[in-house]
Amino acid sequence: MTPAMTRPPGVRLAGLPHLLLGLWTLGCGGPAALTVEMPLHLEDHLDVATISGSEAPAKPPQPVEWRFDQPQPDWKPATPWNPAVRAASLERTGEGVRVTLTDRSRNLNGFPVGGLYVDLPDWDRADWTDVVVRARADSASSVRNIGVGLNAREGQHSPTDAPYPFRFNGQNGPIVGDGTIQTYRLRVARGGPPWVGPWKRLGLWFGTDGEPGSIELLSVSVIPKGAGYADTSHGVRPVTIGERIRRTLFTHAPGRVSYRVRVPEQGRLDLALGVLSNDDSVSFRVTVQGRGEEETAFDERYADQEKWGQRSVDLAKFAGQTVTLTLDAQASTPGTVAFWGAPTLTGAKLTTKPNVIFYVIDGGGADQMSLYGYNRRTTPNLDRLAQEGAVFENAHSNATWSKPSTTGFMTSLQSSVLGNVSGIQFEPLPVEARTMAERFHAAGYQTAVFTSNAWAGSLSSLERGVDVFRDQGVRDTASSVVLHRDFWNWREGLPGEPYWVHFQTTDVHSPHHPTAPFLGLFAPGAEAQLAQWDSTLRQWRQRNAARFRTEPGLWRKSWAETGIDRKRYNDVTRSLYDETMAHQDYQLGRFVERLKETGQWDNTLLIIAADHSIWAGSDDFLTPMQDSLPPEWQEPVLRASVSRVPLLFTWPGHIAGGQRFSQPVSMIDVLPTVLDLAGLPQPEILQGQSLAPLLLGQPGWHVRPVIFDDFEKNLRTGELQGRIEMIDGRWGASLWIGAPEDTLNPRPTPLLLFDVWNDPLALKLMNDEHPDMVKTYTELLQKHWEAHRLLAQRFTPGAKVELSPEQLETLRALGYIR
Repeated sequence: MTPAMTRPPGVRLAGLPHLLLGLWTLGCGGPAALTVEMPLHLEDHLDVATISGSEAPAKPPQPVEWRFDQPQPDWKPATPWNPAVRAASLERTGEGVRVTLTDRSRNLNGFPVGGLYVDLPDWDRADWTDVVVRARADSASSVRNIGVGLNAREGQHSPTDAPYPFRFNGQNGPIVGDGTIQTYRLRVARGGPPWVGPWKRLGLWFGTDGEPGSIELLSVSVIPKGAGYADTSHGVRPVTIGERIRRTLFTHAPGRVSYRVRVPEQGRLDLALGVLSNDDSVSFRVTVQGRGEEETAFDERYADQEKWGQRSVDLAKFAGQTVTLTLDAQASTPGTVAFWGAPTLTGAKLTTKPNVIFYVIDGGGADQMSLYGYNRRTTPNLDRLAQEGAVFENAHSNATWSKPSTTGFMTSLQSSVLGNVSGIQFEPLPVEARTMAERFHAAGYQTAVFTSNAWAGSLSSLERGVDVFRDQGVRDTASSVVLHRDFWNWREGLPGEPYWVHFQTTDVHSPHHPTAPFLGLFAPGAEAQLAQWDSTLRQWRQRNAARFRTEPGLWRKSWAETGIDRKRYNDVTRSLYDETMAHQDYQLGRFVERLKETGQWDNTLLIIAADHSIWAGSDDFLTPMQDSLPPEWQEPVLRASVSRVPLLFTWPGHIAGGQRFSQPVSMIDVLPTVLDLAGLPQPEILQGQSLAPLLLGQPGWHVRPVIFDDFEKNLRTGELQGRIEMIDGRWGASLWIGAPEDTLNPRPTPLLLFDVWNDPLALKLMNDEHPDMVKTYTELLQKHWEAHRLLAQRFTPGAKVELSPEQLETLRALGYIR
């Protein structure tokens, strides 16, 4: 072989005939062949692949744009669904159109809202990906968020309905109010009811911080999905088709991607076929060249833009051979995009590493489970499962709602460290913060996520590192039924092991609509009674919208002013919640039974947990037996009914059954624990600690305070404000950081102290009895907060910050870095 034909690793050859390519790889060796010791994700090995063809189209699809420096008479104010709410006003400016929200456009919560829309010529929503808005809001504007609406709501409406006029939601996000022109990129697709029919209307919807305000729109563009593939010849990215996102290798036809691989025993290639449009049919071929001529192992023309085509290619006849495996895409139109969804080479059982199922019950409160001593038998299946595993009695979520909590336990980092705090709802997860899915995918695991809460999915950047991802289409009491079905369909199409799976069901998440046979189990007729009360409360809220801006604690006056018994209301709500919990428990029991029936149970590590407790952020539902409620500022995250969650580990033959641990632990301990049990490396930076020593009866675990982190970003100043809290043995402490959180209900002191052993709902303030401890915990929480801000510099894109030896030592002492 001449020197001209050699190449260093990672340099691809393009344009060679495939016969010459095969002779070169087999006769001269080329790069070392890939081996299949774990499932082999081909899309992760483009650095040793040879790619020929795959040229981007010369004329890619173009966005549709409306520029508001020109008259746009087709854009009109969106008429609110609630007839009592006035539409926003539109006024031409020199550069755009000003959208103004007034006192007469207040919603049921008293906030001015409104928007505008344009009719569309019956587009297919599947052909489009994003709406890009250029807009300007000055520092005096109260407009704080923007959202995409699709199509008009149908049916009857009344003065008690919310004003939102659109049937479907796209993405929404915060507005930057500093007087500069900002660009907002918002996705068209989002979780919600199944999409039906054409896309007839595009709308933008705005909300304020409570006062009237305006925003100036300069342009709106809708991006076709093909535009995102026009600037490169090939690559790997998450691709959405139907309700599934797949980690995808994309090329342009005609294009070939070739790998040298050693085929394992019982070798098979599992992949999904996808296209951008029904008009873009692609011929997908898989060829194998071993000792003889190239053979075609798979050949199919595919043209369904609505769904992925899951396929399996039998490679068993090539077992033990080193071959050139080629993914070949052909189409009649050059440049047509071809999607190879999660192409994975597997074989006979390759490893003894366990399968991992991380099952999160969204909004699952430990206090409402018979597993934790609740006086209703809501979780009989979990009660029995506990005899096969280990239960943590005092596990806590690290935040109050799904987005910061889920990203926290998926990275073992607090939300203020990650930067994706609740005030910036769609701020992406930093790429520097690798998720649990990314770590297991990099280790060779097949990965999947099945969730009915988009905050636990793509809205939080958690599709990264996931082969098959589903976070749309269902969010109700029966979500577990759908998600379990999706899991078993996935296992049928991709049966290789080991696998890592994340479930996040919404069976017990509000609103609570129990299904038979659990409807009426604890409170017959409760659902109808609650619906009647809720209607009365909505009407009261609408009548008193203006009072919310001036009267502290107004919501608590609703009980007396409507005549609804608060304790009875809370008891009914709790009963409906318990009925949904019984349904969730039943479905979990059936799921475990099927794992056992299919022979997967014995090699599966199952973790059952929750992202937060029953009703995070509300005190009315949590204290039904209290004659009076604590002040609104006294709502700490550490309250048991906000943050106490189930945490159960089972792994037959490894974790002894019947164990119960009373030590306080956090959900951010899950990532290091699961990595430890699976024998995978730990992150350099993490804020949790592995619970494996406790689970396996080994030394090495130390009691640490549980830290809670609940922050928002002030969009005017860019500063974080919120609460950092801890449970430290008997004591719970909550420290406010930043500007005052509520001018109507201000805290009397930055730190709140509670005796959580005797007062788990944190109803009685202990500051006056223990002033010395107030000082101690103020200093301790301030130290943790400073450490969080130091760590945040490591996860800020583009930041080049060197920490001092003293700073590094502080982080090590707190257990945040190794």
